[in-house]
Formats: sequence, C-alpha cells, structure tokens
Amino acid sequence: MFDGYDSCSEESTSSSSSEDSEDEVVPSIPASLPIIKNNGQVYTYPDGKAGMATCEMCGMVGVRDAFYSKTKRFCSVSCSRSYSSNSKKASILARLQVNGKPPTKKAKVLQKQPLMAKLAAYAQYQASQQNQAKSKAVVPVESFDWGRYICSNNTVGAPVSCFKHVPMGTCWGDIEEGMRVEVLNSDTNLSTKVYWIAGIIKLAGFKALLRYEGFDNDSSKDFWCNLCVPEVHPVGWCASSGKPLVPPKTIQHKYSNWKAFLVKRLTGVKTLPPDFAAKVHENMQFPFKKLMRVEVVDKNHLCRTRVALVEQVIGGRLRLVYEESQDGSDDFWCHMFSPLIHNIGWSRSIGHRFKRSDITKKIEGQSDAPAQLFQKVRDVDQSGDWFKDGMKLEAIDPLNLSAICVATVRKVLADGYLMIGIDGSEAVDGSDWFCYHGTSPSIFPVGFCEINSIELTPPRGYTKLPFKWFDYLRETGSIAAPVRLFNKDVPNHGFRQGMKLEAVDLMEPRLVCVATVTRIVHRLLRIHFDGWEDEYDQWVDCESPDLYPVGWCQLTGYQLQPPATQSNREMPPSVPKQKKKAQQYKGQKKKSLLRLKEETSEVDEFTFSQGVSDQESNGSGSYYIKQEP
Repeated sequence: MFDGYDSCSEESTSSSSSEDSEDEVVPSIPASLPIIKNNGQVYTYPDGKAGMATCEMCGMVGVRDAFYSKTKRFCSVSCSRSYSSNSKKASILARLQVNGKPPTKKAKVLQKQPLMAKLAAYAQYQASQQNQAKSKAVVPVESFDWGRYICSNNTVGAPVSCFKHVPMGTCWGDIEEGMRVEVLNSDTNLSTKVYWIAGIIKLAGFKALLRYEGFDNDSSKDFWCNLCVPEVHPVGWCASSGKPLVPPKTIQHKYSNWKAFLVKRLTGVKTLPPDFAAKVHENMQFPFKKLMRVEVVDKNHLCRTRVALVEQVIGGRLRLVYEESQDGSDDFWCHMFSPLIHNIGWSRSIGHRFKRSDITKKIEGQSDAPAQLFQKVRDVDQSGDWFKDGMKLEAIDPLNLSAICVATVRKVLADGYLMIGIDGSEAVDGSDWFCYHGTSPSIFPVGFCEINSIELTPPRGYTKLPFKWFDYLRETGSIAAPVRLFNKDVPNHGFRQGMKLEAVDLMEPRLVCVATVTRIVHRLLRIHFDGWEDEYDQWVDCESPDLYPVGWCQLTGYQLQPPATQSNREMPPSVPKQKKKAQQYKGQKKKSLLRLKEETSEVDEFTFSQGVSDQESNGSGSYYIKQEP
C-alpha cells in the first residue's frame, strides 16, 4: 500500500510465498494493480481505482470497492442518509482516498531502479518539490521520559477528557487503544523520511504507546509518541500527501504482499479524524496576549489584588508581572482560567481590597484584558439565606494545601464572594484572609472532613483535643454555615486512584511536576508529587486548571519537573529546588493534624448522612453533615 509512490505497471508474478504470506487475504485484487518487484518480494499499491476508503460519516475503514454509492464515500446506506440529514457544511475527504494523478516523468525513471532506491529517490524528489510553511507548533520539550516511567511502574495516565481546560480537552473524542495512525518509520536504513502505519497499544494522556503494523506480539520496536505533535497523521495521509509508506526493515520480508496484508489489517479499524491536526493547531491558540492588564491576587498579601501585566503565555498558563515590578522579577504564574485573576475593575465592583499602583504612565501596547476572557462564576441569590459574617466552615488552606482547616467567614462581598480566615492563624489586620466564591469547591460545611475520614486541622493553639465541632461552636458562640449553601455538584470527572498526571505545585506555581492521584473524595482529589513526602500533597478540585494530562508539558513547551530523588531534595540553597517554597513555609507554619472519628456520643447533636470515602463512582451522594433542628 505505497499510495504515495507513483510508477508504471510492470508485469510480474509473485514468487513462492511463505506460510505467513497474505497473498490469499483478498482474492479479488485486480490484476491491473501496479506492481514493484524487488529480489523476489512483490509490492502492490492502489492506482486510484482500487484500494481502501474511509466512511465520511462513521470513520470506518474498509475496502473501497465494497463501499456504498458510486463515489464510495460511505460504508452503508444508513451512513449516507445520516450524513445528509446532519447537513454538514463541508465534505470531509475520505482518509484513504487515493488521488489518480498520472505518473510523473520522475516516476517513469524510477521504475527501473530497485525498490529501496526508488523510495529514497522519490522521497527526496517530493521534498525538493514541496516548499511548505514551517509549523507554528511549539517545539516539544524532551526531558522526562513519561513512557519508560509509566511502563516501569505499570501505571495509568489520566485521560485527556478529564481536563476540559487543556488543548483538545473538549474534542478528544473517541481516540482509543486499537486505532491506527501513520508515523515516521524509524526502523529503516533510508536517509530520507518514510512512513508506516502503527497501532495504539496504550494511552496515557496525550501520549500513546505505538507498535508498527506487522509486528503482531513483538514489542521490541514499540515506542511512545505524543499524538498531538505534527509527525502523527491519520491513515491515508501519505496517500493524499504523496509520502511513501515503507515497512520497517525488521519485518520487511515477512510478507510478500504488503498491500493485501494492510487491506486485511485495516479493514474495520478507526484512525484519527481528518481534521485532527487542524483542531490541535486551533486549540493551541490562546486569547490572552502579552501586555494585557489584569487584576491578580497579591502573592505576599492574599487579602488584596494588584494589577499585573501578561508577560508570557505557555499552553494557557500566564506569567504575570506585577505592574510595579522594576526588573520584571516580581511575577506570578497561573492558568488563564484560574479563579485568582480577574478583569480590571473587578475588585472595586465586589468590594475586594486592592493595592493601587504608583505607575501613572502606561507602557506602549498595554491594554486591559476584556472581561469575557475570564472564567465566569455561578450567579447566586444573596438577598435571602446566604453566608453571614462569623459563620463557621471548613476550607482548604491556600498557604498549606495539604490541610483542610477550621475556618470562618470574615466578610461577605458582592457577587457571591467571601473573605475567609483560618481560625487560630489569622493576622490582626486580616492580611491573610483569602477570597473564595460561595460556590467554590474549596470550602465545605462543618463536618465534611469527619464524614469523609479526612484529617481536619484544628485552630492553632486549641487545646481541647480531639477537636469536636459541637463543642467548638458552643465555646465560640458561632453557628455553622448551612449545608444548602455549599456546592454539592460532583461531575463525572473520570479520575481514578493511582492515575498519573502533570500538576502545578501551588506553593511554587511556576513548577509543573510529575504527580499521582492518591485519593478521591467525590470531586476532591488528593495530589501527590512523585518522590516527595506525603506532607507536600495538595487537595485540588477535579476541575482545577492546575492539573494537566501526561504529555502536556511536551506539547506546549513547558518545563516538566521530574520525580524528586534524595539527591535533589537536599540540593544547596544556591540551586533552584522543587518544593523549596513549600518546604520553607511548612517549616514556619507546622500545623497539628488530627483525624476525626465518628463518636456515637454526638448523635444527639448531629446526625450524618451516609457517605463513601474515596468515592470513585463520581456520583454525588450525600456526604455532608446535617444539623438537626
């Protein structure tokens, strides 16, 4: 199936075939097919009338002559009717359709040469004739070997569909194991680029373990590849682009008729959508541009925001430089969908504290980022029952993301926003209060940790242990925020315990690290950074824009931090160290962790609805504490 190789017919018959020969797979191969003979091996390829085709409706690959209608665009009458009823705007070219161009003068000369020489010369000829524009895709970053890491640990990568905020996250579709693609053939002695078909053996995020067609159960030449890089194509790309398909040298003499072999193997299988590369390119475009102005949390005073300028955009992640920074070193990293960034004027509109900039003259090219670029929050009704100042709740500590702490609503802002303080750790001036929206998945009703067997961090200095909410509310004269006010939605996120991914170290947000999902509590994920102690784990929402699939860093050009080892955990201070900021913080603010256990003596005051810890069914369930009247 050398669809990209033009030649004239040459009368020849196949030599005696081995037991593995596929000559009899398709008895109806037309005798008029062009034939190339080389040292007893016979290769045939379609001439535009025979061959294979792909259904434009369902994507099924099959023998072209068996397809429905004169145009051979659909595999059945139902697909043809479904296609018409869907009223698609543009026809999708069949992925295996062969163009019937007449042989070129160069091809007529090539027909007298040995097969390998023909292919090499043809590839060089094609390269010299085509002057295509260079791809604008970011050059992949090659560093950490995800493939070897996954195979050696026998682990699974979280599917791309779990990450709606990443490129292709919403259009990954039905990409699955068993699909076929066309990729560069690295098992060849040719000096020019040639291609071959490979099957997806295993998927891990954007990366796939591929095996060349024809190797069957032989994994000696298996290799990992990012499916979104420009070198991966749907089956049929070589035919439409004039690129040669050459079997790997290891199995080159395994079959006498590769055309028949491929027809048998590819009939009924699926490949990438024909517009896959175009979608990847489209998804790699991001609306935020350099020098756009935004409001972002002040990393030194969480209670307020400051103006910052977009300095860099990588894969949707923004490097923001605070407007007053003289040398550009005072920066902050976050995703463009992060709840920590807002449009200019947001703080004033909701009553949030804001640090005014002393900069009066704008840099040329600056502009305020449009409000529609920022992530929208759910509308809430604050006119009736709503959070009130002084109400108690449980919240993820933004300065110690491994802990869920006893917390208090300190101030109710407009549009559903709240200022939250961690009990026992607050500054007198409230400079360490932090802003969460009322629907944020990072705040929980009283008793959430206990019912889900999560360690709750009691207020610093609180000596009446073990901590009991009922006693604490009575001692402080406080009330718990009503359960009905909290976000109880649990999406079908698809994460499973043990899945690998790439995650931001939110204590040092410029770092994206190799990580593992170690626990799932409804929509809450416990993220462990591989190679680091459990005390550096972080609680993260399943829809957090700070989580990425395996291969995201390679695709976008972002630097991935590999798993820590004993040596790089003990690097000298002069060397940039992963988790350095978190380690310093945790040394300064060590909090007692207490696992709450259900006490039967408290049944009179509180009753708990039945819940399941580490619920992997992704069902909503009832997992919140209920206060009895």
